[in-house]
Amino acid sequence: MRAGRTVRVIDDVIQTDAALNPGNSGGALATSTGEVVGVNTAVAGIGVGLAIPINSTSRQIISALITEGRVRRAWLGIASTPAPLPTALARRYGRRQGVRIVEVMPGSPAQRAGLRAGDLLLSAAGEAVSDAQGLQRLMLADAIGRPLGLTVLRSGALVDVVAVPTELDGAD
Repeated sequence: MRAGRTVRVIDDVIQTDAALNPGNSGGALATSTGEVVGVNTAVAGIGVGLAIPINSTSRQIISALITEGRVRRAWLGIASTPAPLPTALARRYGRRQGVRIVEVMPGSPAQRAGLRAGDLLLSAAGEAVSDAQGLQRLMLADAIGRPLGLTVLRSGALVDVVAVPTELDGAD
């Protein structure tokens, strides 16, 4: 999602017509019965607001903020873009898309694991990966320092590698 001159990844957003204005994000998005279903986060256009849903990922983030005062993120060190799967693999996996690795940062966990630019990432931790957000959902604090199995398509062959994500510290 474009927000000003930057792009933020906001996963599984709720579109709302609640009156949101720049600067007042962070409020609860509630149903008519008072159930909080999201946190208002952005204005996407006139009369269109977006909220982060209250789900397992947001609950983990809220818990981390309450107990630690911050959210720790894991880092692999790749840049990627969605890419179509070859027809045979699309039929085999029942989906059309994977994630093409376009850059592997020097010295990163991805480089140490042997990932290469051009690899087509198919799964991480046994879960299908069809976009960067699918991988990002796995990059919470509990992934830091833990082996992460990845399957990629490289030169027509399936290759399994194990990366050990490090903590994203702002300098990465």
